[in-house]
Amino acid sequence: GTLSLMSLFRAIKIARICARYRLDTVFPHHKLLFTIKLLAYLNPGCWWVCQRLSRGERLRLALETLGPIFIKFGQILSTRRDLLPDDIALELAKLQDQVPPFPTDQVIDILEATYDKPLIEIFQSFVQQPLASASIAQVHCAVLPTGEDVVVKVVRPGIEKAIRKDVQFLYAVAKWTTRVWKDAYRLRPAEVVAEFEKTIFDELDMIREGANASELRRNFIDSDLIYVPKVYFDYTHTNVLVLERLYGTKISDVETLYAHNVDMEKLARHGVEIFMTQVFRDSFFHADMHPGNVLVDLHDAKNPKYCAVDFGIMGSLSDDDQRYLAENFLAFFNRDYRRIAELHVESLWIPADTNIQDFEAGIRTVCEPIFQKPMSEISFGMLLLRLFQVARRFDMQVQPQLLLLQKTLLNIEGLGRQLYPDLDLWDTVKPFLENWMRERYSLKNLFKKVKANLPSIIEKFPDMPELLYQMMSNLAKSTTHPQRNANDAGND
Repeated sequence: GTLSLMSLFRAIKIARICARYRLDTVFPHHKLLFTIKLLAYLNPGCWWVCQRLSRGERLRLALETLGPIFIKFGQILSTRRDLLPDDIALELAKLQDQVPPFPTDQVIDILEATYDKPLIEIFQSFVQQPLASASIAQVHCAVLPTGEDVVVKVVRPGIEKAIRKDVQFLYAVAKWTTRVWKDAYRLRPAEVVAEFEKTIFDELDMIREGANASELRRNFIDSDLIYVPKVYFDYTHTNVLVLERLYGTKISDVETLYAHNVDMEKLARHGVEIFMTQVFRDSFFHADMHPGNVLVDLHDAKNPKYCAVDFGIMGSLSDDDQRYLAENFLAFFNRDYRRIAELHVESLWIPADTNIQDFEAGIRTVCEPIFQKPMSEISFGMLLLRLFQVARRFDMQVQPQLLLLQKTLLNIEGLGRQLYPDLDLWDTVKPFLENWMRERYSLKNLFKKVKANLPSIIEKFPDMPELLYQMMSNLAKSTTHPQRNANDAGND
């Protein structure tokens, strides 16, 4: 549709930034990019950009310049590996939230308005200097009247309005792209914007994030591997989240970890184990595992413990997705390409009429060269990425839950290799999956399921004879009138 006046001003500003980073060379040549090209030629400062920076870097810097919403959009876009070339996706994955903080007096105003009392009555003490500042919220340290150390996460003022404006603009751009670029349908721009809109508005709700943290904490309450902070729900509102304060070293601060003689191999393996447990045991996983969100508790350097923060983006899988994924991974380990192809069809990830032999050949072409490397050099995430690319040629439908999982797997793997470059991910993952499959199909698990479903089975029991009778009579009809059924099918 037509752009409003606000959108028009925003569009002019964006065009100038696109010109500065020569984005006309990143995207396909189109006559409408002529304006950006012209702006670039009129500004000699833009000329050297193409020589100095790769196209991925230029796109990342442009998004950073455009501000918080576009940074967030770039982060979410980086998870859509099915849509982007590798170099751009890897560059966008580097988008971190280094956003300037907003003034503390605004933070105090928000808190006093939310709790309807002066700051001095809400907290025993409150640190004015922010601990961290991100695109959606800002974090301050405080002490509750009862003496507990907490962190207070406050949503940026006016952010919702700003997001709505930018989301509208992104929808207008998506519509425009589909009109002017014939290949745009493959990128599904409107769908990507809709996914972004949902994710970012979910992240704005602090009660939702508190509930995520609380469930993750419950799942790992007795764990030696990871600690999840307590949520203070009495102090939590839609725009303020209050969590127990954790003291730890950022996982990206490798020097400090080495200085404390941390067992890096153990730390890396534990990271993989925690992730696999979240995915396969709980089907509820932290899907934003970049280094800024992971701390390490160094009290016992020989048994270092992870600490999780920021629970805005969580992923979950259905029972079927879990099983298909586990079987896919195990088929990979055993190089059973036929099974991988069959699983994709069985799970309806690709159309049922796909030629299995062709698909199997496609998978073999991708996997065999990768398997020639030593196991410790094979990237699990990249293997999944290549597999999705093959599946896309066979019309694979985009599975948002799998894309989130794939992005997190790439994060975890990157983290693990950063800590311990010789990490053999397969060595850690394979026994875990084999155990999981064994337990899943064990008699004990079968009894557990029957026991859980017993009330509904008992409830339906009186109707069983009637249902059985109906089934038998339908079967009898179809066998006595096969011709009529065939004609009916022909008329459908």
